[in-house]
Amino acid sequence: MSTHQPLSLRTALLLTLPPLLWAGNAVVGRLAVGAVPPVALNFARWLLAFALLWPLGRAAWRDRAALRARWPYLSGLGLLGMGSYNALQYLALHTSTPLNVTLIAASSPVWMLGIGAVLYGVHPRRQDLLGAALSLLGVALVIAHGEPERLLALRFSPGDLLMLLAMFSWCLYSWMLARPPSSMRAPERPAWGWAEFLSLQMGFGLVWCAAATGVEALVSDAQWHWSPAVFAILAYVAVGPSLIAYYCWGQGVATVGPAIAAFFVNLTPLFAALMSTALLGEAPHWYHAAAFGLIVGGIVISSRKR
Repeated sequence: MSTHQPLSLRTALLLTLPPLLWAGNAVVGRLAVGAVPPVALNFARWLLAFALLWPLGRAAWRDRAALRARWPYLSGLGLLGMGSYNALQYLALHTSTPLNVTLIAASSPVWMLGIGAVLYGVHPRRQDLLGAALSLLGVALVIAHGEPERLLALRFSPGDLLMLLAMFSWCLYSWMLARPPSSMRAPERPAWGWAEFLSLQMGFGLVWCAAATGVEALVSDAQWHWSPAVFAILAYVAVGPSLIAYYCWGQGVATVGPAIAAFFVNLTPLFAALMSTALLGEAPHWYHAAAFGLIVGGIVISSRKR
């Protein structure tokens, strides 16, 4: 039986902040194209985040016996959550747009429900499927600007395929957080706090990030072009989408489970659209409010108790 709790206002707020920060991540990731190699950007992001978190998380690294016993699990989290997902997203933004990237990210409830059914034996209920349909309808409404014929004009690129792989990696990462092996459950698990556990994920993830950056340096001639904007991009991606978003996401997934948490990812394209209108000096339109209602409706329906 699941030990996940019902969705509360606090948890809803925790799960709303990551898509807001990730929408900004898609925007600045696109701005970084041509200025920073994408895989190197991912490595720099997590290296800086790891350094910022080190004072709070360093205690976990002293227990070498606990690390040796759990390194496969921690390495898997680092590969999926830090090494693969973010690098694939930055690569996708070289041939795709923030709008397409966030649209594909909105498919996460489908991936999350599918992985749960196939790998973890958690079969979706009808209300889960209805909630997913409502949320995806809200996303489509934002993308179409309230005009369905606009959906026919959408064009997808090779970067969109990379983003699909990124979402699969993210959903698998979320399920691994929610259904850890027995060695990571109480009372066997060491008394790691959130900062220590996230620090371990980052540390193991940095190994994968460094290896991928080395491969990129061998096969690509992309170079760093330092500027104040690049420093600002690094500061944002290291603190917002990394430390703050991952803390909130981990707490939310642990409370309500990955299937419900996935519906909040559908807020990302809505936030991205609002950011775009703000940058262009335009006021939000009726379809933004309608999409928000549909997405929230999907969250409410899917989070109802069995």
